[in-house]
Amino acid sequence: MPGGSSASPAQSGAYGDERHAGGEDEREGSAPDSLNRRSSERLDVTWLVDCETEETFLYASITNISEMGIFVRTTQPLSIGTRLTLRFSPPGAEGSYVLEGTVQWINEVRPLHDNPNPGMGIRFVDLTPDARERIVDTIRTIAYIREAPVRSN
Repeated sequence: MPGGSSASPAQSGAYGDERHAGGEDEREGSAPDSLNRRSSERLDVTWLVDCETEETFLYASITNISEMGIFVRTTQPLSIGTRLTLRFSPPGAEGSYVLEGTVQWINEVRPLHDNPNPGMGIRFVDLTPDARERIVDTIRTIAYIREAPVRSN
């Protein structure tokens, strides 16, 4: 952590807002427009990801992706605002991705509370047009495969 802090990433100034991960506001139905910040479709996935900063290396799992970012499931989320390098290889994709991102929000682990989805929302930053198009193509391909009719013989 910058400044040599010994606090864990989840303790160092970050907040965990349930509204972002299936919390109270989403369970009650429609959330106010100010809470509905997603501007692109998210696709549920389970992909391994390496998250790296100058001081930290985290091996975790992506649980959803959009053209704007990912949700990384982890019990040790990094602080909001942390810039990191993401490395992941979607099944069936040509090659792996190496992208930059920033932690936008976290959902901390809360002992003795219902928190089925701890982790962090990461927004992609500094994407080249080619990298963004590649992500969009990957998402579209997966969505198409999932929606394709099943043939029975």
